[in-house]
Amino acid sequence: MTTQRQSALKGSVTPQMAKVARDEGRKPAEIRAGVARGTIAIPFNPRHKNVRAVGIGQGLKTKVNANIGTSADYPRVKEELKKLKAALDAKTDAVMDLSTGGDIRAIRKQILKACPVPLGTVPIYQAMVDRRMTAGGMFAVVEEQAKEGVDFMTIHCGVTKRSIEQLRKKPRLMEVVSRGGAAMMKWIVETGEENPFYEDYDWLLEIAREYDITLSLGDGMRPGSIIDAGDAAQIEELKILGDLTKRAWKAGVQVIIEGPGHVPYDQIAGQMKLEKKLCHGAPFYVLGPLPTDVAPGYDHITAAIGGTLAAVSGADFLCYVTPTEHLGLPTPADVKEGVIASRIAGHCADIVKKVPGAREWDRKMSQARKALNWGKQIALAIDPVKAKAIHGKRTRNSRHATGDTCTMCGEFCAMKISSAALK
Repeated sequence: MTTQRQSALKGSVTPQMAKVARDEGRKPAEIRAGVARGTIAIPFNPRHKNVRAVGIGQGLKTKVNANIGTSADYPRVKEELKKLKAALDAKTDAVMDLSTGGDIRAIRKQILKACPVPLGTVPIYQAMVDRRMTAGGMFAVVEEQAKEGVDFMTIHCGVTKRSIEQLRKKPRLMEVVSRGGAAMMKWIVETGEENPFYEDYDWLLEIAREYDITLSLGDGMRPGSIIDAGDAAQIEELKILGDLTKRAWKAGVQVIIEGPGHVPYDQIAGQMKLEKKLCHGAPFYVLGPLPTDVAPGYDHITAAIGGTLAAVSGADFLCYVTPTEHLGLPTPADVKEGVIASRIAGHCADIVKKVPGAREWDRKMSQARKALNWGKQIALAIDPVKAKAIHGKRTRNSRHATGDTCTMCGEFCAMKISSAALK
């Protein structure tokens, strides 16, 4: 199989590159050039039937990922399929199945079948659940998931003896908060062996190239507290991922770099720029980031605050955070809230980054508000369902709002008054 990257390097525009170009308002040659440089990735496994191509990277709209998946306490696939639908209805750009409960292989197959956007996984989760925590077992899981049609995979290649040593030298308040990163660190410490995904990285690249898997090089050392942000372990891992990025590109494999995490607001821009420098402009995929630790129940808002600055400063892909982050497994309603919050963050950044069409969307909304055209305002809303429900409920219960005003101002509507005065 010829990968997207190999095609780009040969000067060929694939159907997926052409689709991304249409969606982004760009020329196909620009998308091909970005894939060839490594600044754009198109996670697309041909074995994932009916998946649509999505471009992630420099010059494109900021993309959003929604995490779903079972746990040991809630191993119900029907609930996860409801979450998938909620994420898709909220217009997520990608989904990750992080299942750790029940028959996760069967669950993943059902999610893959129902998922028309790129699907990602963290293979070490299955290796843990299946008790296949050997070098051969971990690689076998990667290949199994690739054969099934998974489009991108989080692989914690940067959790190595070297990065663990940095953690020992300068202990953290919250050590390792990545599940995959913690599992890999435990394996290294207990066996005394090096991370197999790092030591046998060429083997990983062979599998990725065969199935055109985009490697999402995982941030196993990401900070789980703003107190730990930017420490030696985090930066050491990032340096390792930068070296591995070049090796993947040379092998014809696409790469995304995962990032923090919990980061104080004044460090976010600097960390985004550092990643772009150390990882040679590869697309950056961030969890949040969250600039404060004290808002459980509202962490989707916290993540949107951090995500906007991150995307303005170079992040290309926002992993959503739901209101239940740090508290429990999300419901379908929580999934929707998380996707919408991250989409708002991404769009705010796209306006600043001058992404084609971003500012025009706001212009159309302002024109509709000026015209007091409620139908158009609702249609243009990032969440039309919620906007329509709120406006309809308030208007039905009002004695003062007219057909063209809302219950906030009624006859004192500023736009009606100012328009009439200026005429």
